[in-house]
Amino acid sequence: MKLILSLFFLTFITISFPQEFQFESTIGQFKNASSFYVNPAGFIYVTDANTDEVCAIDTSGNILRKIGGYGWKESSFDNPADIFADALKVYVADKNNNRIQRFDKNLNYNFQIYTHDSDVEAERFGYPLSAVMSNQGDVFILDSENSRIVKFDIFGNFIQNFGGYDYGNYALQKPRQLAVSMQNNIFVIDGDQIIIFDQYGNGVGKASGKEDFTSIRIIFNWLTVTSAQRIYIANLNSPELNLKEVILNDIEENIQIVSSFIFNKKLYLLSTKKIFVYSRI
Repeated sequence: MKLILSLFFLTFITISFPQEFQFESTIGQFKNASSFYVNPAGFIYVTDANTDEVCAIDTSGNILRKIGGYGWKESSFDNPADIFADALKVYVADKNNNRIQRFDKNLNYNFQIYTHDSDVEAERFGYPLSAVMSNQGDVFILDSENSRIVKFDIFGNFIQNFGGYDYGNYALQKPRQLAVSMQNNIFVIDGDQIIIFDQYGNGVGKASGKEDFTSIRIIFNWLTVTSAQRIYIANLNSPELNLKEVILNDIEENIQIVSSFIFNKKLYLLSTKKIFVYSRI
């Protein structure tokens, strides 16, 4: 697969040297996992669409805490579509409740961001699919109802929106998930494209593939992008962004890839039922 990127400071090149990983173990057990993330301490947070729960586990698979269940009250969910975590905070895109819930690292409830009934059209978002926080404390929410990104400060105050129908070449069509880099650039998967904005909402790059992407993660400087059957990785520290396809040895047949990320030189692959752990060959 070739990815073509127009970006001020990065260049995608042809994928020609796959990276191999060897199966190590599996951890966790879920009904229908929909997303996962890891914080710097190695806590893995998993959302489950069937149980409307969020589970925190360690890298050995030990359950640290589980919260949720169907509902509207705090710490309840109606289709938790995506999750993001840093050292201290966890953000859950509570899709059908039209809100983002924020927790501390131990999954104690902090507050929610909810603007669906706001009189201010610019700050409204509905059916959020994803939410990430930059290292400057800005929160970026993927608003699927309006196909745009809505930006708030760390306290939930509206700042701006971008990527909507009036964004020309950088207008989002059917965006699916967000990721944020250490440099505070926002990466969005939209069909078979990766669209990149700076922290101020300016479009700065695009990459096109040959298949629709389903998940994107950036852990430290490792970018991981998945489709239904493939995983691609890239080191964002590289002067040229070389997106490599991952070859998984001993992978189970007909596994459904939900998401993946690189953490501590290991590849973590989320399926609907469990997490597969691979080490680099």
